[in-house]
Amino acid sequence: MNLSKNFLPKKIFKTLRDGVMSSYFPWYFNDGIIKAKDKYFQFTFSFIEKGKPVCWGDWYNIMVPVLEKIKHNKIIKVKSNLLTKTDNIIEHDFHIDQAKGTTGILYLNNCNGYTKFKNGKKIMSEENTYVEFDSSTPHAGSSCTDELRRVVINFNYQ
Repeated sequence: MNLSKNFLPKKIFKTLRDGVMSSYFPWYFNDGIIKAKDKYFQFTFSFIEKGKPVCWGDWYNIMVPVLEKIKHNKIIKVKSNLLTKTDNIIEHDFHIDQAKGTTGILYLNNCNGYTKFKNGKKIMSEENTYVEFDSSTPHAGSSCTDELRRVVINFNYQ
């Protein structure tokens, strides 16, 4: 597992964060976190699915500098996740993103939410922090209680 604070240069991170956190970013409602109708919900936006861009223009362009920073052979998936504030921290179920490859999580805002790993390690949501780990590592996200939302971008690659 690799953890990088201040992962992106400030100007690039600010452009990315301000775009994704803006009121005009096109979030889509998902009726589950890990699978459909699993009791909770989240909002998501896909940049890349199955190795191909699924968005264009400004939204894809703000992702390009991040993709250039990540050491990869092939990007499989890039998706942003937004979890709304809850009264108490809710830890979601452990899952793996893919059987082989690497997962990266870029935290876009500071909050008391986190990513928890099956071995007990927690990575707190701290803006411009990037954690990279083997995609077969079980991990779980959480909600937050101190901000209106917790926003991350999830990367899967080889």
